[in-house]
Amino acid sequence: MSRKPVQAQSGDRSRVELTFDRPQLLPRLFGEYDANILALEERLGVYIHARGERVVIEGSAEAVAQAREVLQELHTRVIRGEDVDTGLIDAVIAMSSEPTLTGIIRSEQGAAAPSIMIRTRKKTIVPRSVAQTHYMRQLVSNDMIFALGPAGTGKTYLAVAQAVAQLITGSVQRLILSRPAVEAGERIGFLPGDMKEKVDPYLRPLYDALYDCLPAEQVERRIASGEIEIAPIAFMRGRTLADAFVILDEAQNTTPAQMKMFLTRFGQNSRMVICGDPNQTDLPGGPPASGLNDAVGRLEGVEGIAIVRFSAADVVRHPIVGRIVDAYEGPNA
Repeated sequence: MSRKPVQAQSGDRSRVELTFDRPQLLPRLFGEYDANILALEERLGVYIHARGERVVIEGSAEAVAQAREVLQELHTRVIRGEDVDTGLIDAVIAMSSEPTLTGIIRSEQGAAAPSIMIRTRKKTIVPRSVAQTHYMRQLVSNDMIFALGPAGTGKTYLAVAQAVAQLITGSVQRLILSRPAVEAGERIGFLPGDMKEKVDPYLRPLYDALYDCLPAEQVERRIASGEIEIAPIAFMRGRTLADAFVILDEAQNTTPAQMKMFLTRFGQNSRMVICGDPNQTDLPGGPPASGLNDAVGRLEGVEGIAIVRFSAADVVRHPIVGRIVDAYEGPNA
């Protein structure tokens, strides 16, 4: 690494040196062609020079302190087997600014696992934002959770991961995933095939999350046995969903009548998660016609029901996604 030091943004210049154990892991920390180091320099306004297991950080005192903390956390995640990418870097930077996270998702000495995580057959999932930390806590402590916010914040993915984890441990007997079959601003016309082939395109995001948490053969076997059911919301009418983890995705596209029907399917020893973006409904009447908005207005504060709100700052996809959300929903939208 032979870049010139960047000018610190503010405050007195500071310099700190870190020494990492297990230097064989540093290529994964630094990224290909030091891409992760470059990302840290750009985001925090510091200069980072690495030689062997030693890393020198220069910049303003505040930026250097934050960069040191972020690098240490990223190194610990690499030791735990996580891959470092720009999404994780942005998430750890955001978390490093939140003092309440100490001892929650920041690591203590060594590579001890964080106290909040979801274990599935294929991976162990830890929170990537403050809101995700709160959400993951609610997923294990409340019977019904509304997860509200823009795309890319992990609402549905974390709900599916938690459902898979509870199915694996036997705390629920079934996993039921549903969403309304509403076209997103377009008309796709007649769809050939049987009922499953007609509705599967609408349910593809749920399948994607499942395959990310379970081996493909297990997904197919559990679907065939009925342990996992993926169906449009219309198929829920008249049922009582007991001993199940139930997820409703794209809930902003339900009508108030559909939402009431769905919520009253709740049965014994079940958990229900309702995910959606209140500002992005595809219903003809817009957000005022959404069953999600109606339900949140009626149920906020009801015992046993948690409402978790995400914002563009919690987007954990490519950083540009968060900026796009801000552009569409900000004051000039």
